[in-house]
Amino acid sequence: MYDVAVVGAGPSGSSAARACAEAGLSVLCIEEHAAPGFPVQCAGLLSSRAFAGCEVSDHSVLNMVQGARVVSDLGAEVFFDARETKAYVVDRALLDEEMAADAACAGAEFWPKTAVVGREEGRLVTCGASGRRDVEARMVIAADGPRSGMARMLGLARAPVYLSGVQADLPLDLDTRYVEVHPNAAPQFFAWVIPTGAGRGRVGLCGTGGVREAFARFAARYPGGCTHLVTGTIPLGAMPRTYGRQTLFVGDAAGMAKPTSGGGVYTGVRAARHAAAVTVSCCEADDFSDPALAAYEQRWQADFGRELALGMRLFRLRQELTAEKVDALLEPLSDPDITDLIVRYGDMDRPGELVRRLMTKPKLLRGLVTVAGPSVRVILKDLAFGVNE
Repeated sequence: MYDVAVVGAGPSGSSAARACAEAGLSVLCIEEHAAPGFPVQCAGLLSSRAFAGCEVSDHSVLNMVQGARVVSDLGAEVFFDARETKAYVVDRALLDEEMAADAACAGAEFWPKTAVVGREEGRLVTCGASGRRDVEARMVIAADGPRSGMARMLGLARAPVYLSGVQADLPLDLDTRYVEVHPNAAPQFFAWVIPTGAGRGRVGLCGTGGVREAFARFAARYPGGCTHLVTGTIPLGAMPRTYGRQTLFVGDAAGMAKPTSGGGVYTGVRAARHAAAVTVSCCEADDFSDPALAAYEQRWQADFGRELALGMRLFRLRQELTAEKVDALLEPLSDPDITDLIVRYGDMDRPGELVRRLMTKPKLLRGLVTVAGPSVRVILKDLAFGVNE
């Protein structure tokens, strides 16, 4: 019997496996693919904080960026430059591989090309390269992605919103210091252009519907031979309960992607460490009851729960913005005082502080109230009294 079985070897799963192994627990990590990181389903843009949280070398780093350009199809544009590295463009396959290797070096055992296909009398039923194998574990950490089979097996409610995404690697002549964001190319979210190095870039977008057609229109702006095409799913909105029946849910399996950007590495890795800490405590106390597991949800909620809830408010506001409204909002954002705030307080992982400061700017606030009055008032109330979903 293992102390803990981790299902999934992405950044969240490998972080949890490593932390548990370093604490002295016996750890099994079950990964359905032949190697961590495949297939790649990520834009690969990590904030400096998220990259540091992965605790890896720079082996996977393709490029470093220091600013962004937000472009409306109707003419408005906002540009800001932090003049220092704010994010890393990584090869996610290499990143995931290194994180899994670090977990293995810490003592975690890995079963690649193995899927969890059932749960019987507390045991995990797996099927893979070695045939059927049953796994007994005192605890389970589910890091099995946006369509989490573990959540389905337990009958738990899932994230309320799912985005579909498409991304292509193309030859592009870009300034490698800046990413581009195109909100009107994907009306429910946004499109992006990420430089991966000299003469190369990633073009992609996410949305809730019509994604294939929107991507075709957007990608047509960048003619060139596609060398890599990926699709993926992003869950938005944490599941109502992230624990139960000796199982903790982390990362995309728990719906912890950031609603403002779709990124999930930062929140997933932090949740994984909270899950590992609670797993260690439960094993030491030999208490795997739901009240004992509830400490995990308390920990991650105290850490970044309010940021996720505010992000969902902003995501819902995004659904109300037409191309004309987006264009109208970008005009006040281009004010030097506003771009200075964005540079000083902008945070890909914790946008709450920046949003609070932006809401104190009369010109911007008037514009927001004009284009989306009721929703902005709800956000202002949340910022004043704390956000709860």
